Amino acid sequence: MATEADNGNVDSGVSPRRGAITWRSVILGLLLIPPNIYWTMQVEGIWHSGHPSALSLFWNVIFTVLVVIVLNMGVKRVAPRLALTQGELIVIYILLYMPTALAGHDSMQLQLPSLALPYYGANDSNKWASLLQPFLPQHLVVSRESVYKPFFEGHSSLLLKDHWKAWVTPVFWWTQFIAAFGLLLISVNVFLRRQWTEHEKLSFPLIQLPLAMTANGGDKAFFGNRLFWIGFAIAASIDLLNGLHGFVPAVPLLRLRHDHYDWGKLFTTFPWNRVGWMPVPLYPFIIALGFFLPLDLSFSIWFFYLFQKAERVASAAANLPNMPELPYVTEQTGGALFVLCLYTLWLARHHLKAVLATILGRPGGLDDSNEPFSYRLAALGMVAGSAFIYYFCRKAGMTPGFIPAFFGVYLVIALAITRMRAELGPPAHELLGVNSMYLLVSLRGVDAIGARNLIMHPLFYWFTGRGYRTQIMPPMMEGFKMAERAGISSRGLGWIMLLGVYVGGIVVYVIGIQLSYTNTSSFNGMTMHNWGQVGQTAAWIEGLAPRDHAMNVPRVVAFVAAMGFTVFLMLMRVVSLRFPFHPAGYALSMTFGVDYFWMCMVIAWAVKSLVLKYGGYKLYRKCLPVCYGLLLGEYVVGAFWSVLSLYLGRPIYDFSPG
Repeated sequence: MATEADNGNVDSGVSPRRGAITWRSVILGLLLIPPNIYWTMQVEGIWHSGHPSALSLFWNVIFTVLVVIVLNMGVKRVAPRLALTQGELIVIYILLYMPTALAGHDSMQLQLPSLALPYYGANDSNKWASLLQPFLPQHLVVSRESVYKPFFEGHSSLLLKDHWKAWVTPVFWWTQFIAAFGLLLISVNVFLRRQWTEHEKLSFPLIQLPLAMTANGGDKAFFGNRLFWIGFAIAASIDLLNGLHGFVPAVPLLRLRHDHYDWGKLFTTFPWNRVGWMPVPLYPFIIALGFFLPLDLSFSIWFFYLFQKAERVASAAANLPNMPELPYVTEQTGGALFVLCLYTLWLARHHLKAVLATILGRPGGLDDSNEPFSYRLAALGMVAGSAFIYYFCRKAGMTPGFIPAFFGVYLVIALAITRMRAELGPPAHELLGVNSMYLLVSLRGVDAIGARNLIMHPLFYWFTGRGYRTQIMPPMMEGFKMAERAGISSRGLGWIMLLGVYVGGIVVYVIGIQLSYTNTSSFNGMTMHNWGQVGQTAAWIEGLAPRDHAMNVPRVVAFVAAMGFTVFLMLMRVVSLRFPFHPAGYALSMTFGVDYFWMCMVIAWAVKSLVLKYGGYKLYRKCLPVCYGLLLGEYVVGAFWSVLSLYLGRPIYDFSPG
């Protein structure tokens, strides 16, 4: 498990060398997984509050690692040889991040109810019993009423014999799927790691804060900065006041959340009322995150958000009877993501050719001695992971030709998101509705896909479905980059990630199922977003979605047009370095998600523009501690209120959008 940068030897001493991945960091990271998953799934899943996983930088992980750093700084004073190194803290960070992603709002919180909802929610009017239940793979779902009814209604326990016995089989199969899925994604990241981190030297903005926090195991260079504490005090004071307001209404409430204001209400006449919901988010910590972004991306995010609103108004005014779904924002997003993925692979073509030569043992190969896996092992991992996924899907009843198409579309989306995070670091990447099944239905129609493939839509919705904010592929690449920056040997890091994914998957099922059984409230946030995709699947199978029977030509045209527009944006960036529009901003802003932070990007873009114009890069660097303080100030106080809510057994103050 432990690896050494120079010779790969295990470091068994109490004072770990800089290049080592140690057992104690792995064990500590694994021990911290269950409380973080419980925390995430209780406040976000059951209460639908707090939302630690809704943004790219998970605040529960940052807070947990910060607590470890503070304790570690104390250890450094009394027993320096026992203190954790930056590399060990980063291993802990990595081990916490991916399980939190699995437990997150757009991942397993969506999947758990879907394993029983087609039975629990069935009634005479929706006909789920006849439309869905005959096609459901029984080894992947829970179909006994005595087991699934208390799962949705609470006041029970997973520990009852009939309950845990009914869940053992589906949990076994799904955790094996998660392991194979994780292995596949890690292998893809291994193939691209050197291209992105060494050849293209992508900036990885989202790793700046965890790297700065963990430097030297925590030191005064970061925590002793006066500007840091100014930013921290501003943000902490805001969340302290707003949290106290929930207990003492006389304490003033600073209205900064996205749901405090809605400019959409100002547009009341047709066609302007098609603007719809238009919140005004003013989160200080998201403004700080936006300060790390390249100016063209922060500008493009808010510009294309307003552009999308203008499209909706223009579409309503045009009132084309044969195109009721104009402006086809989902298809626009899908087309842009496909181009971003193809562009990423095109840039890496020479590197991937050298990787293939290494795998085949031909001239022109690369030295892969410091890769997380050797390229041959990564190729084997990709084949093995793909083979198990194929077997899993065939056993579930999916048809041979549809499986590679379904997962191929997913990989295109996941790779595009991973690239965006590595290069640009958006605060969030919620791409609502852009998923493998929907895009394939648009291209082929439900008649060509068939019920046995369609039935997997709600079961697979957790990784290619609602929002993609909790994808596990991007943090894998970010973990590789953090290891490089911290001087850790990457060798063995892939296995650690796979261990974290597998252990995290098991813990998510156990804790998530138990929380749903023991919930004493009539409200269960995990079930909120499941009815829609189950109902959509039933409508597809019954034929109540007539536009989806065959290829939907307007959707396909919109998809292709978006691809062409994205290519145009890319070419313009080549022609002119001053071209202000970034294609990633177009991809992010066409569908729902940017609503939560678009105004924060306006402010971040304006402030950073002024800083660079009048103070240059030197002033920008001086502003970074303030941004770190704003981030940690809200994360620390917001996490405090969240932990207190666990103690009190009810939600308190929700400082983060979701």
